Amino acid sequence: MKNLLFLLISLVAALPAAWAQTAPATAAAPAATNARRYITSTGQVTFFSSAPIEDIEALNKEVAAVFELATGKLAFSVPMRGFVFLNSLMQDHFNENYAESEKYPRSRFSGTLLKTPSDEELRSGPQNVEVQGKLTIHGVTRKVKVPGIMYLRGNELVVTSKFAVAPADYKIKIPALVRNNIAKSIDVSLVLACQPALGATASR
Repeated sequence: MKNLLFLLISLVAALPAAWAQTAPATAAAPAATNARRYITSTGQVTFFSSAPIEDIEALNKEVAAVFELATGKLAFSVPMRGFVFLNSLMQDHFNENYAESEKYPRSRFSGTLLKTPSDEELRSGPQNVEVQGKLTIHGVTRKVKVPGIMYLRGNELVVTSKFAVAPADYKIKIPALVRNNIAKSIDVSLVLACQPALGATASR
């Protein structure tokens, strides 16, 4: 429980100043927002690149996320060394040569739903949504808009998304020797199964 509390405090503290500035100023608003805040420290993200010689695929089960359902704001953080490859040599190359994980240990996203579904809609089944925000990878931050699906499953808020990332957009250099074996665009899939934050209650 202490670890989850520390995670929540750390993530919220890292959110952009604009997020904090948009928080309602009334006394009743913070309680309402807290009652609809969901977190996870075990979200999953995978990436896949199809190539003529060998497909590249990795899974990371250490994604930390905070989702404020009342405001539609989402933030998540991905430890780059958390990606696991079937090929250990490929994993070493990823961390040392491409992601430069020691220099850029985390990728981050912070954004807002363009339209937040109602509780009734979220409990009726998966809802298509769009999230607009800023994605930081390899020390480079870019504005992005990505599609997603979200729904309430009991006390759990489930959020999924599939989108493409171009390594060149984030100044990730691919050596000429293996350039033909890495796609210009990499498919990314995200799954967040979030629980109500400590001291919060699930939406009903």
